[in-house]
Amino acid sequence: MARLGLIVNPVAGLGGRAGLKGSDGIDVQRRALALGARPEAGKRAVRALKTLLPLRERLEIISYPGEMGEDAAREAGFEPRVLGRIEPGRTTPEDTRRAARQMRDAGIALLLFAGGDGTARNVYEAIGETLPVIGVPAGVKIHSAVYAVSPEAAGWLARDFLEGRIQELILAEVMDIDEEAFRQGVVAARLYGYMKTPSGRRFLQGMKAASAPSEAAAQDAIAEEVVAHMRPGWLYVVGPGTTTRAIFQRLGLPKTLLGVDAVRDGRLAGRDLNARQIEALVQEHAPRVKIIVTPIGGQGFLFGRGNQQISPEVLRRVGPKGLIVVATRDKIHRLEHRPLLVDSGDPEVDALFKGYVQVITGVREAIVYPVRAAGAGQTSFPGFPAPTSIPC
Repeated sequence: MARLGLIVNPVAGLGGRAGLKGSDGIDVQRRALALGARPEAGKRAVRALKTLLPLRERLEIISYPGEMGEDAAREAGFEPRVLGRIEPGRTTPEDTRRAARQMRDAGIALLLFAGGDGTARNVYEAIGETLPVIGVPAGVKIHSAVYAVSPEAAGWLARDFLEGRIQELILAEVMDIDEEAFRQGVVAARLYGYMKTPSGRRFLQGMKAASAPSEAAAQDAIAEEVVAHMRPGWLYVVGPGTTTRAIFQRLGLPKTLLGVDAVRDGRLAGRDLNARQIEALVQEHAPRVKIIVTPIGGQGFLFGRGNQQISPEVLRRVGPKGLIVVATRDKIHRLEHRPLLVDSGDPEVDALFKGYVQVITGVREAIVYPVRAAGAGQTSFPGFPAPTSIPC
């Protein structure tokens, strides 16, 4: 019997839909719940575990009680061995650290944990490089390279490792940021260390890469192109990032660098919006709605990382025809032929966006690039040709 450890951080990602840019701290978690946020980490853990069902007769899952893993394991169809104790509804980072240590001492072959950068940091503090881990992405901010691109990818990678198809381990970065600074628009990321993870490049998301200062001119050209084609009376929901900020600068408007804003007829229609506010605006203006986003540097995510305020409900209503993707050529080249990814939290919605998308890269300049649902399988295209420019 192979032994798999399972830890779920039940509050991971709570601040995403609420537009709070993180979930650390009991006060933030209470605000998120008051704004209508609902726990999602357990559901994402279930998606990862279901890919392991073919191993059920040969796999022992060791979890923490209730919401910290037991519930997800049982929902996925497993009967876990449960360690430790928790206070339901009041779990803490120390619970995560204690769970990781106890699972290591129980002799697990691999630790699967669902959360965000704070969870990865807690696991690292507990076990360091002593055993292999795989992160199931469930947080608001996911800069760390120990995470898979989707819950399903985490499960596939775990299965390949447990069955011996992947034997090599690599050291992947554990990153975390100052959430208070992040809420003020300052990204202060810090490398805390490395953890071992099975080598599976097509399953792992890689570390987030920041835009280079030299890209400012290219971002301004993109902004000129986007603004020139904005339609009167249409609502534009605009995601975070320096590339999208350039659009607001050209309009003479303030932009929430790490939040989601909306503009209509050259004026702000909403600033630093949460999921409920965006859904209300979209309902009011539909079908005349566009969503403008730029992919996460080095990772390629269009949705599901840092912009969870744009909910699956909004994506379903606006659809792929309402999507405007903007990125500098350098950002696209740094993806090294990996596709753009969608991980909204709803696999059916993610599937709507698979195919190809036009990416605006400058004035009257665009390229065509592939988009995949993050949980749909292949996530690397080594034979994919260089992006082709088309008239914009």
